Amino acid sequence: MSECKLDHSQEDVQKKYEQQAEFLPEDMKPLFQSFFQEEHTQDLLNEVFHLLKKFDLASQEEKSERVNRLYLVLKNV
Repeated sequence: MSECKLDHSQEDVQKKYEQQAEFLPEDMKPLFQSFFQEEHTQDLLNEVFHLLKKFDLASQEEKSERVNRLYLVLKNV
């Protein structure tokens, strides 16, 4: 994934999640619901946004890596 210099708001992340939700594992959805009920650092918001960005277009290998990273992030917040 390329580095992005933009900071993404929680609203940006939520919109990106809603666009990609159908492509994510079903058991990840409650984790996102919990995630959106909390405030997070800018770095974390940016990371989650970029893990979600174009998720549907990623290769299977890339999706697997992103899913693993999302689980790590979402389970530790």
